[in-house]
Amino acid sequence: MDQAAVFLAGSILTALGFIVVFIAIVIINNILSKYWKPVKLWRFEEHPSRFASQEELDRIAPVLDENKKH
Repeated sequence: MDQAAVFLAGSILTALGFIVVFIAIVIINNILSKYWKPVKLWRFEEHPSRFASQEELDRIAPVLDENKKH
């Protein structure tokens, strides 16, 4: 019975320890993101996003309507 109590206490304390570490990481991340630029590990070119113009939407609307019927 003593071994079960030690296991229960150990598992509860381990879970609380993980929760404390997770909260500390979130707090540190929030502090660092306010004052420093984010660290970029991958250096690939991202294409800037853009919105479709009204002319493009008018041109592809019939094609989209045909696809809905199938």
